[in-house]
Amino acid sequence: MKSNYKNIFTPLTIKNMTMRNRIMMTPMGTNYGEQTGEMSFLHIDYYTERAKGGVGLIMVENASVDSPLGSNGTTQIRIDHDNYMPRFFKLCETLHAHGACVGVQLNHAGASAQSKRTNMQPVSASDIPSKAGGEIPRPLKVEEIYEIVKKYGEAAARAQACGFDCVEIHAGHSYLLSQFMSPTTNKRTDEFGGCPENRARFTKLVVEEVRKQVGPMFPIFVRISADELMEGGNTLEDTLELLSYFQEEVDAFDVSAGLNGSLQFQIDANYLKDGWRSYMAKAVREKYNKPCVTMGNIRDPRVADDILERGDADIIGMGRGLIADPHWVKKVATGHEDDIRKCISCNIGCAGNRIGVNRPIRCTVNPTVNSGFDYKKKKVNKPCNVVVIGGGTAGLEAACTAAEVGCTTFLFEKNDHLGGLAVEISKIPDKKRLRDFPDYLVNRASKLTNLFIFKGQEATLPLIKALHPNIIVNSTGSNPLLPPIKGLHDHIDKEGSKVASIAGMINHLADYPEDCTGKKVVVVGGGAVGLDVVEYFAPKGAQVSIVEMMPQIGKDLDPVSKCGTNTLMREHHVNQMTNTALCEVKSDAFTVKVDGEEKDLPFDYGFVCLGMRANAPVLDEIREAFADTNVEIVNIGDSVRARRIIDGVQEGHNILNVLADHEYL
Repeated sequence: MKSNYKNIFTPLTIKNMTMRNRIMMTPMGTNYGEQTGEMSFLHIDYYTERAKGGVGLIMVENASVDSPLGSNGTTQIRIDHDNYMPRFFKLCETLHAHGACVGVQLNHAGASAQSKRTNMQPVSASDIPSKAGGEIPRPLKVEEIYEIVKKYGEAAARAQACGFDCVEIHAGHSYLLSQFMSPTTNKRTDEFGGCPENRARFTKLVVEEVRKQVGPMFPIFVRISADELMEGGNTLEDTLELLSYFQEEVDAFDVSAGLNGSLQFQIDANYLKDGWRSYMAKAVREKYNKPCVTMGNIRDPRVADDILERGDADIIGMGRGLIADPHWVKKVATGHEDDIRKCISCNIGCAGNRIGVNRPIRCTVNPTVNSGFDYKKKKVNKPCNVVVIGGGTAGLEAACTAAEVGCTTFLFEKNDHLGGLAVEISKIPDKKRLRDFPDYLVNRASKLTNLFIFKGQEATLPLIKALHPNIIVNSTGSNPLLPPIKGLHDHIDKEGSKVASIAGMINHLADYPEDCTGKKVVVVGGGAVGLDVVEYFAPKGAQVSIVEMMPQIGKDLDPVSKCGTNTLMREHHVNQMTNTALCEVKSDAFTVKVDGEEKDLPFDYGFVCLGMRANAPVLDEIREAFADTNVEIVNIGDSVRARRIIDGVQEGHNILNVLADHEYL
């Protein structure tokens, strides 16, 4: 393969494993496992797609070495009994056939397990929850520690017998071994607590037992939280000392960061730069001269190659980036970087689904997480004209998908640019990563010769009829929700007014001072949009208040964003006013009602962010005009109901079902 990135495509040998390139798929829970703990065929499809896409090493998500006590997630896979081995063998056989190496992560959740799933009190080093508000675990007895050590070794032996090329011991991210190493959760006074050597003892015993079981030539990776990025937690310097007690039998370090209480650094928030953690891997690599994996929002192949070139790390770990585009490696290898569907680090379909609401993972930008690009093999069996109204992310996904299977497709967008609300929100500095998705869709659309796009053009009935549509997709998005509150319509987004919507704020970003010290900012609406405003102004020194009618701010946020937002509001002393209703908008104050009393909240900048409302201005007219025909009319995305990008994109891709239902496929 010819590539501009020689470092990425240099093979790497660790003991008796040789990776074809330096990209490792990092272990991420999926909730695809069977209820028994067995790996499912859905899993195998998912990992196979990434092997086909060229990944060098796939590290399978954490497998429990001791269930139910140590299980993590709603349907975690298990490796604590021999009966799970045949399905693992099938996985290894399949991935090897596509040229990928494959490992499995061995784990015990400790205090991160939940009794509502296990019917057992969680265990840990001490009686300290693994996160704020978590269950109180019971401290493990010394004899129990040695029993768990043995189970790690037995699990590793099973992995080796199944055909895995390596194993990874999880010693980070607030799981059991991490709970022993971190001073935030280990308050023991025996030989497993206190000084760094004692806190590292459990991990040392596990590594030695695994080595004893798998022999000298089988690679052992250990995943660590190099900097816990929490008050009272291990710093990078602390971790470098801890590693000295168990590094001898370790072949590679997977250098991660963060605990449950600093989740935004463990599962990276969208504002963190590509490769921001690589300095941690560099420190470990320089001290112990062992191959190291680094990760952290790495989407750009140039960043990946530079990290390798500099010697910060030997392997680039990609997790969510390979959920978003399983063929990232292949596209980089063949010079098709502009076709990469980059992860936008929104954490909604992956972490939000899995950690937040116990669902299987999905992806905002990739509606075919398991099946990959197989849909493109389907082609329409008779002519089909598709008209799409609205060129936001949902409309673009529908138009591209229809064109890719052979439909003659026409897309109308009344604005002079495509991408809809995603393009507007991406103008906020910390949201700029979001722009990668509409850019990808526009690039994808530009390569389809049977997709005709009309920008700056309203979709009128005569125009639509002239195209003889078989299917019409309405995707006209949403508008800000502006209820009939006294003074709101008089002040919002008016010339010279201090009151703005999110759109008004975005249009005036250049007008806000970089230093807002002393400025009062009041945001009405505690959902994702209102919090975008808070996150923009609070770090600039403004005195920020956020008003929410419901009892909780950020109720529907994914866990990563929630953790990051709560930390930011705490650090910048944001005044959070829940159960508070907006009664009146004045030129320089909001009148709100709290505990039955009205009060004024004065501001220099006031923002009303009460959500969005579906906007479908031509839908009824179209339905009436085509009522007596066989034309199928589909309404998708925010023009049905204002929701997240993930919902509209999935509905856009579902045009394949409409085509199949009408026997075009």
